[in-house]
Amino acid sequence: MHYCVANMPGAVARTSTFALNNATLPFAVALANKATAAPAPRTCTLRHGLNIHAGKLTYKAVADALRLKYTPAEEALGL
Repeated sequence: MHYCVANMPGAVARTSTFALNNATLPFAVALANKATAAPAPRTCTLRHGLNIHAGKLTYKAVADALRLKYTPAEEALGL
């Protein structure tokens, strides 16, 4: 049996805010720490969120939807 309540995060706003912060803060910190050493995400986890690098579109779904040239993130980053 499944039970669904619409807008659960809105019902527990404080708790959901902490949960979202705990889930996303490590990625924000990783980006901030790498910003000065390397201009683009080099770790696999961060690379999955990369959309554009050095003028190259690195997100396939967006490239396909807009009928633009797609460049894999690894190639755009020179990995």
